Amino acid sequence: MTKVDPITLDIIENALKNARFEMDGVVVRIALSPVIREQHDEFPMICNERGQMVVGQFGSYIPAIVEQFEGDLNEGDVFVWNDPYACKGSISHNNDWCVMQPIFHEGVLVGFSSIFGHMVDVGGKVPGSMPFDARSIWEEGLRIPPVRIFDKGVLNKGVLDIMLNNTRTPDMNRADLMALVAGCRTAATRVRELCDRFGRQTYMSACDMLLERTREAMKVLIDKYIAEEPVSFTDYVDDDGVGNGPFKMTLSIYKRGDKAVFDWTGTDDQAEGPINFHIHEGLCKLFFGVYMIMAFDPSILFNEGFYDLFEVVLPEGSLLNPRFPAALSNRLNTHTRFFDCQAGALGQRAPHLSMAAGYGTSPHFIFTGHDKDNKYFQLMELLFGGVPGRPRGDGLDGHAWWPLFSATPIEYIENYYPVLVESYRPIRDSGGAGLNRGGAGIEKVYRLLEPGKVSIHDDREVVPPWGINGGEFGGTSSKWLVRNGSGNRERIPSKIDNLTVNAGDVVVFNTAGSGGWGDPLDRPAESVARDVQYDLVSREKAKTAYGVVLTGDDKVDEAATVALRLEMKTVRGAPEPFNFGYFPPAEAAE
Repeated sequence: MTKVDPITLDIIENALKNARFEMDGVVVRIALSPVIREQHDEFPMICNERGQMVVGQFGSYIPAIVEQFEGDLNEGDVFVWNDPYACKGSISHNNDWCVMQPIFHEGVLVGFSSIFGHMVDVGGKVPGSMPFDARSIWEEGLRIPPVRIFDKGVLNKGVLDIMLNNTRTPDMNRADLMALVAGCRTAATRVRELCDRFGRQTYMSACDMLLERTREAMKVLIDKYIAEEPVSFTDYVDDDGVGNGPFKMTLSIYKRGDKAVFDWTGTDDQAEGPINFHIHEGLCKLFFGVYMIMAFDPSILFNEGFYDLFEVVLPEGSLLNPRFPAALSNRLNTHTRFFDCQAGALGQRAPHLSMAAGYGTSPHFIFTGHDKDNKYFQLMELLFGGVPGRPRGDGLDGHAWWPLFSATPIEYIENYYPVLVESYRPIRDSGGAGLNRGGAGIEKVYRLLEPGKVSIHDDREVVPPWGINGGEFGGTSSKWLVRNGSGNRERIPSKIDNLTVNAGDVVVFNTAGSGGWGDPLDRPAESVARDVQYDLVSREKAKTAYGVVLTGDDKVDEAATVALRLEMKTVRGAPEPFNFGYFPPAEAAE
């Protein structure tokens, strides 16, 4: 391997990072759907010639795809797929269309670029292709195995026609797919430029050195924060949409030799409904690695250099390794609980560096119908909730779990769809109390201007997000329908499809908050008073959870607050390491 000097290595590293963000920029400029164009539900990466991710977010699935073509890769080829079972879980439900391009420099394979993005519809029995009551993947839309969408630069029109013929939103899907292709081609151009500038061998050696540097840094984190004695943590998914639940997810973490072992033994069997998460082993490793990097040393570059330091146990037939043809479309309820279990397990070894639990899924709202001109419309929007309290400060209010995600601008929704957004605000008292307060959930109020159908998928309605290091649990989610003219609020289940609505009806969508971090009785009283003034915390909770007494103008009564906090600490004693706010009935009875 050619030795690359530190300055050149840094230049190549930052050039690859910039190319990865340029991929994002190209995609969102070309895409048509609000999910990709406005909310950025797309995930790019750049890999070396062996298919290992050098920069990106979700980890490489390239080797599992390449082996299906027995090395038959050509300049100008672009591959596409969306079937989780046909690509070993590299993407995890049919809505994610994944594109991959081999990158050649002067005829030599030097890497791969790839992006997957969420399509607003891929067929199936309901608009949006994520039926809450699906019992098999056959109900969840068109499944595409890895195929060439471009063969040596020539569009495979037959494949494209089949893909677009099986969606309710062909114009959006075509634009979004071509946006993903353009993003991959942009990365390929930048990689070739680096090879031209520094030499192909220098570029390829730099990729190897970046992987090795991350590996060495991860070894330090494993030695410091993971012990040989296992630590275990359990959290729950509310339900699977078809009447079963809650579902237990149990994670044990320990060290075996130089390796960190992440063992999901004890996790419940796969669900009848569509909350199963068919996770790729490499992706599972990346999630653990990303969490450890962000919690313990954010300066480390995300890549796959540490993969051989991790061992993952995913019991076959479980919620995280379901057997075909288990339904997968609403796997995000399980996916995000995966992160909460990581935080809970790793937090037992380093509670000062861990965080609480968050809003626990990717809540989504789908509104479909025909307008006055009989033109079909389909709005899909991801909503956000409370990001948990953490060591360095308060959680974020109404924020996304996912990097670079953003809310759909209200102006965009109201301009393109028959909807008025009447309110968009944080929910008072939904952020768990703590030294660092949990982020608040949001209330979004939609007034529907045309008749149609509404689908809603959410979680954390039953099992609240837990607090850590003395922090309290956060608020749960809820949904309501107010019929036009009635004023009566009807509770909507957290998972429902094809709810009939009329023009003038109002949907109130409340997402979950998040858990607090640290003892709320140690939070600066002025910060609590500020939260009350901002309507994030009620005066009652300021007193009962934080021990802060306020005057009539929401100023801190210093003497009364000191006295009340002393009394509350005396009565309570030492705070608990975790505050769950919920135990399944069978366990609560033990």
